Amino acid sequence: MNRNYGKWFLTPVKKNIINYRMIGEGDRVALGVSGGKDSSALLFIMALVHKHAPFSFDLQAVFVDMGWEIDITPLENLCSRLEIPLHVEKTVISRIVFERRKEKNPCSLCSKLRRGALHKSSVELNCNKVALGHHLDDAIQTYLLNILHAGRMDTFKPNTYLSRRQIYLVRPLIGLRESTISSLVQAEGLPSLANPCPVSGKTERRAMGEIVDFMVSRHPEFYRRFMTAFKKTGIWSQEVFRVED
Repeated sequence: MNRNYGKWFLTPVKKNIINYRMIGEGDRVALGVSGGKDSSALLFIMALVHKHAPFSFDLQAVFVDMGWEIDITPLENLCSRLEIPLHVEKTVISRIVFERRKEKNPCSLCSKLRRGALHKSSVELNCNKVALGHHLDDAIQTYLLNILHAGRMDTFKPNTYLSRRQIYLVRPLIGLRESTISSLVQAEGLPSLANPCPVSGKTERRAMGEIVDFMVSRHPEFYRRFMTAFKKTGIWSQEVFRVED
């Protein structure tokens, strides 16, 4: 294990968990995992947080099976290695989106159905928190998408209360760059399952990622400035954001 993990990513994650009141004593946290690099990093990091936290809480991994023919053995092995129980929620989301509805722009519906399945499963597993592997690049890309497609200057929040489900949605990795996540996955040999979705890599989010890469190449402080702006404008407030999911 890399001896600089505290400075590299663990300390910033812990600070965000405390500052945004993401996890506390007695919580039962469902980790939304897809088998991709971000969710594998989430599993690994949260296992470390759990090990060193000064309070007691439980972790439960939840994988939403979209109906694709994929082998999740590497994900199962990682959860076993980290001693985090894994629940597989079976769905037919892929069939609904691509066969029944034949969506031309499938991402929105797919995301909505997947979130619903994750939240429902988490509640049934008696979890009061759901943690996702969204990182800083995701937050910036979402902000740009909202400006270009909705005319809104906004992105997802660190801590959101979903009133209908009565659960909290938290994002412990929100302050980490994607490059940090990728480096961790490579250093630890964490699994990264191929995304079987036929539109993977062809979305508008991918285009936003290219814009971010260009801006970083011209402005090295780009990430730091964006994160400061999120905090100063109140987009990332320490208050819990409440929505009816």
